Amino acid sequence: MRVVSGICKGRPLKAVPGNTTRPTTDKVKEALFNMIGPYFDGGIGLDLFAGSGGLGLEALSRGLEKVIFVDREAKAIQVIHENIKACKLEGKTEVFRNDADRALKALIKREICFDYIFLDPPYKKQQLISLMEKMDRQDLVKTDGIVICEHSFDVELPQKVGRFSEIKHEQYGMIAVTIYSRVSGE
Repeated sequence: MRVVSGICKGRPLKAVPGNTTRPTTDKVKEALFNMIGPYFDGGIGLDLFAGSGGLGLEALSRGLEKVIFVDREAKAIQVIHENIKACKLEGKTEVFRNDADRALKALIKREICFDYIFLDPPYKKQQLISLMEKMDRQDLVKTDGIVICEHSFDVELPQKVGRFSEIKHEQYGMIAVTIYSRVSGE
C-alpha cells in the first residue's frame, strides 16, 4: 500500500494488522480518485471507516486542505497516526476513535460541512444507505459535495438517497465503487 499521487506520491503506508480491516487496493484507489478528481483545490474530507487512513491520506496528497479520520478499532487509530506522521500531514488532520453513528453526531454538533466523504465500511456490516440518509438530514455534505461508497460488487445501491444522486458506478472484481453528489434544493 502506498500513496498513489500528489505531494506524498510513492510514500508507503502501513496496513492495520490482522484481518478485520480490508485496505483499498492501489488500483481501486487510483480509479476512484480519477472519478472524483483527480486533484483538488482545497476542501474538507471525512474518512469515516478509515482503517489505515489510505483514502483520506490520498485525498490530502491530492490537494484537500483537511481530513477527519474516524475508526472504532484501536489498532486502526494507531496505524492512522503512524501513516499521517510518515506523510508529514499532521497539521491537516484530526483522528477520532469512535463508531460511525457517534462520530456523525459529534460532527453534526460541530456544524462541519464536508466536500468529500469516504465510506468504506466492513462489507458484512454495511449501513451505507442509513448513514447517507443521516448525512442528508443533518446537512453534513455541501451542495455538490461528493460521497464515495466502496462496497461489495453484489450490493446494489439506489440511484438516489435523499438529496444524493448517483453520478458514477464502477466495478473492480469483487469491489464496487458508487459515487453520489448532493444536489441543491429538493
